[in-house]
Amino acid sequence: MRLPGIWHARFAVISLIAMTALGLAGCGGSSSSSGSNPPPPPVNNNQPIEVNLGPLNDYPNGVFTTVTICVPGTSTCQNIPDVLVDTGSEGLRLLSSQVTLQLPAITVNGNNGLQECVVYGDGSYNWGAVVGADIKLSGEKASSVPIQIIDSSNPTTNPVPNACLSGGGPNGNTVQSLGANGILGIGNYKQDCGSACANNVVAGTYYLCPNGVCSSTAVPVNSQVQNPVWMFPQDNNGVLVSLPTVPTDGTPTAPGAVIFGIGTQSDNGIGTAQIYTLDQSGNIQTVYQNVSYKSFIDSGSNGLFILDAGTLGISDCSVATGFYCPGSTQSYTATNKGQNGTSNPVMFDIANAEALFAANNGKNAAFNNLGGGTGTGASSDYFDFGLPFFYGRNVFVGIENMNGPGGVVGPYWAY
Repeated sequence: MRLPGIWHARFAVISLIAMTALGLAGCGGSSSSSGSNPPPPPVNNNQPIEVNLGPLNDYPNGVFTTVTICVPGTSTCQNIPDVLVDTGSEGLRLLSSQVTLQLPAITVNGNNGLQECVVYGDGSYNWGAVVGADIKLSGEKASSVPIQIIDSSNPTTNPVPNACLSGGGPNGNTVQSLGANGILGIGNYKQDCGSACANNVVAGTYYLCPNGVCSSTAVPVNSQVQNPVWMFPQDNNGVLVSLPTVPTDGTPTAPGAVIFGIGTQSDNGIGTAQIYTLDQSGNIQTVYQNVSYKSFIDSGSNGLFILDAGTLGISDCSVATGFYCPGSTQSYTATNKGQNGTSNPVMFDIANAEALFAANNGKNAAFNNLGGGTGTGASSDYFDFGLPFFYGRNVFVGIENMNGPGGVVGPYWAY
């Protein structure tokens, strides 16, 4: 059984840099086409995804897809299966052990190849080179996208900087440690760091390693790892993640779709979904028992990681550490609030994780009531609405500075 996963990469970066810098993240700009040019013709914008136990058959509530990458400007391509779909981070990151293509390095300051460290909310990290690739998802294509190739060598080609080890978690550089062949970050931002890393040297993020000696560096936004969605010629203002309802004791698989664009085609209209705009740190607020907490919606987290057992009045698991094991399923109500004033109740259940994992002889992967704690201390008082939140909902992820329906401009979530 895999331990809890709390990916939310942008959240990890935020803890390292000033909030005011993050408020300027990204390249600017707005929607996909100008008023003087006709929009490109519609394409297939429906990317199949599936919740299953992952490539090693041990990943509860992991949602995966197949990504096609190509040498830029060529038809030399490769399909990479079992890539985790993550609305809590930005950018495509693939294990070097899974990539056979020779992809060009992204360089800054001359011919120095760029390296990156990403520390996630659970303390784990990815380290490796930034390279360029064309990315194909359904009928959409993003050209010459900077992506990260996670260094799978042991020891790594370049030494892992100490700042990358600061979270205390494992190096996610193998299928065994990552639980996937890569991560497809399709969150609310255009880049994984934006103007914060362009205007400042942010320790623990981007590096240059001449002669094997690595030093932090500032990086122009167009050289940073990019959310591929905003680089599509169309359907580039966000995504809709759609997953079916699942039984209370789980199910082996749950097929769904990532639909690119919001309000750009007949299949991605926002309908009656409520829009919640984000604050400068990329969060909304969740009020529980008259206390307001920061919160986010993250398909890369495999549970509802919410506060702590004492606050919720339940028990931690003794075997499935990190998860909750109440004596019976508990129901909760909180209130989600966006920066734009949208405020609505949100209801969720938390069941006994050990009982869920044992059901159906351990063959179930999709659970709508799997929960766990966020640790201890004031910095851990937050709501991470992970994959259970997505079942039976259409969840929209609006990208920063891109025009959405009704004049709203990202970043926002809607459901």
